[in-house]
Amino acid sequence: MTPFCISVPASSGNVGPGFDSTGLALGLYLHLYVEDANSLLFYSHGESIPTEDHFIWNIAESIAKKHDITLPACKIQEVNEIPLARGLGSSASAIVAGIELANQLGNLHLTPEQKLQYGTEIEGHPDNIAPSIYGGLIISTVFAEEIEHIQLKDIDVDIVVYIPNVELKTSISRNCLPDSYKRDYAAKASAISNLTIAALYSKDYKLAGKLMEEDLFHEPFRSELIPNFSYIREEAKKNGAYGTILSGAGPTMLSVTSKGNGPMLRQYMSNLPLLADYQIEYIPIDYQGISIQD
Repeated sequence: MTPFCISVPASSGNVGPGFDSTGLALGLYLHLYVEDANSLLFYSHGESIPTEDHFIWNIAESIAKKHDITLPACKIQEVNEIPLARGLGSSASAIVAGIELANQLGNLHLTPEQKLQYGTEIEGHPDNIAPSIYGGLIISTVFAEEIEHIQLKDIDVDIVVYIPNVELKTSISRNCLPDSYKRDYAAKASAISNLTIAALYSKDYKLAGKLMEEDLFHEPFRSELIPNFSYIREEAKKNGAYGTILSGAGPTMLSVTSKGNGPMLRQYMSNLPLLADYQIEYIPIDYQGISIQD
């Protein structure tokens, strides 16, 4: 076996009002370094992990089983830059990594569409899976057994993220959402979502940022779970942010700002005493998606 490395980007789901249908790939990565070995060995940040307990390997084996193959012995070293349970798509990245691991070890020659199908079946919806596979901004939805998606690659903005030192499980954040919306409310929420995507496609980023903050599907219900939600939004806007939103289900927040302003916005926000415990980063948008290096 020739050694290889799988790299999968993080992702930010929803992007404001694109609830469960829009995701953005970000330049934080989960890496798997794979090489030949006489027995199966899995290390996570240098620590040996039993493979039967490892989520990524279990995903890989489930994909191999679908194709009636047995994966060969190998040594896998995981290095993960994506914070867990912070709203940056860590579970989706792990799922995609497991699918690609099976693809490479089993010579399955899976198409991106097949990877998206498998990932969506496991995750439940494609909004984080799709950008981790394709890169860029992806709008996607499931029709019967088909997943339709559109990719937007040329987004001329900078991204700054605010990662608090607390976890928030997606299940908890999802449980605070209503089971249904009244027709007029849903129509307005849908219109905001539609116009946000149109603004992004037309490169009207000021309008897009404004509309992102007007989401009605999830942010009004989740904001109380998020530390410093209003404070971060207000301070970021004072310093050039077009809009600041939850990243996925939170608790990470994400600002969209003009190209070139990201490092300055990051510096300003990092100096705020209330955010002293936050990891605040200027992160580029990833346009490649999953990649394999020798």
